[in-house]
Amino acid sequence: MDVWLLAGSVSTALFAAANVPMLAKAVRTRDLSSYSLPSLMVSNVANVIHTVYVVSLPWGPIWVLHGFYLITMAAMATLYLAGAKHPSALPGEPHLHGVSMSHARDAGSDRTRP
Repeated sequence: MDVWLLAGSVSTALFAAANVPMLAKAVRTRDLSSYSLPSLMVSNVANVIHTVYVVSLPWGPIWVLHGFYLITMAAMATLYLAGAKHPSALPGEPHLHGVSMSHARDAGSDRTRP
């Protein structure tokens, strides 16, 4: 194995390992309140466009890393669109993309929560 392939393999493993905790926490808690939909969408579009470049390269660590990013970012966007929790939602309360349903119901009313 030459030094270039070794460097690519090690950096791929490190980049992937750095993202696994973020993805695991998002899957476990469904709390993506610190993410924005525009950012997730731009990242996914960029990954799809970047695929055109990556497939022009010979098989190697970059393919693995790019595949990991494609899957990870698609999963994050899917979790977000599926209705991630938001800190303002009450436990067990329905929510929609970071908006507590009781907040949506009570918007504009004079009532306050106990």
